Amino acid sequence: MTAFRPKLWTGVSAAVLASALGLSACGGEGGEAGGSTGSAPAAGATQPAGEGGEGGAEGGQPAAPAGEGGEGGSETAGGEEGAAAAYGSVPADSRDALRLAHLQGFYLAAREQSGEDAREAAQALVGQGLLEVHDPSKAEFARLGVNEAVLRRAAATGTAADIDAAIAAISATRGRAGGDAAAVVRGLTEIATGLYGETIVDGGVDPIEYQHSRGAALSARAELARAPALASARADLDRFVALWPGEDAPEALAGAATPQQVQLQASRVQLALSGA
Repeated sequence: MTAFRPKLWTGVSAAVLASALGLSACGGEGGEAGGSTGSAPAAGATQPAGEGGEGGAEGGQPAAPAGEGGEGGSETAGGEEGAAAAYGSVPADSRDALRLAHLQGFYLAAREQSGEDAREAAQALVGQGLLEVHDPSKAEFARLGVNEAVLRRAAATGTAADIDAAIAAISATRGRAGGDAAAVVRGLTEIATGLYGETIVDGGVDPIEYQHSRGAALSARAELARAPALASARADLDRFVALWPGEDAPEALAGAATPQQVQLQASRVQLALSGA
């Protein structure tokens, strides 16, 4: 566990989990959230989507409205520039698939959590994924037939079984999303790289950005595994994922890859994809 770890719980859990569970931030079960971090932002709202109370959305950018990236605003997770660039760079017919894979990354990262606070860690990761990826594009996920109840149950419990069920629910709709697998993998490496650019801060490693960027990298590997035609890019992608050495951010800055290393390996992956 990292020294930064408490930020994940004190800053995120109440508002994010209230949103993930479909609760109001004030009144009813959401009443606790209202007294903790303030009201949770509405889905698709153009206010910070927030790593809770610490400068608003990751990167300090407002959440963009749902929709096709580049048509009325970039489609992002919390407004991060890396995610915006990724959605804008893939063909329109691959954006549904990229949405699914981006969301899946939060669940894949959550599934890896271990230790005595594993369930709480998983709940926070899943809740953030729902808030940043699912909710701004809720109509698109509904159109694809993603089982929202299963997604939110994983946020409510944080158990391995419920997270596995949510990953399966996302995977079951991948075929309906269509799109080009190489474009989706490329988009995920761009998301992972963009988020990782915010990981090295104040002489340390931000654990939240680390986990979010790692999730996108894990999802890129899962997407590649679905496409045998892209097997020639597997070695480069495995080296890309290896730049996140574990489920949690390294304790010391010296144990973390630099953003430049991540960017360079992402470029190698994308070159391999272009030749696949």
